[in-house]
Amino acid sequence: MWGEDLFNHGYYWEAHEAWEGLWHLADKESALRALLKGLILLSAAGVKIREGKRAAARRHAGRAAGLLRQLPDQAFSGELGVSPALLADLAEVTADAAPLPRTAENGKPEPVFAFFLGRA
Repeated sequence: MWGEDLFNHGYYWEAHEAWEGLWHLADKESALRALLKGLILLSAAGVKIREGKRAAARRHAGRAAGLLRQLPDQAFSGELGVSPALLADLAEVTADAAPLPRTAENGKPEPVFAFFLGRA
């Protein structure tokens, strides 16, 4: 998934944009739509962590976690590389504890999350 690649490399705004287009197309009450909204909010949390805006990062991560925890345990686990519930926990922990990122090297963003999405 293109959004996962962007997210894993620290391009949170771009991942947000990639997932938003899919979110608009997903059925309104579907688990896929909830997952995509959770990933969009997780990406927004990454942007806010990078900006040093902890309150906003916690708010976005908390909303993402709430959506992810509503998904069935095994839903999307293969695609995400972790269960949605574990991803929810990781989102909240990172928003609470992540140090401010170092300056990017060679124009590449510094990821703020200590996990990767997708299959290893």
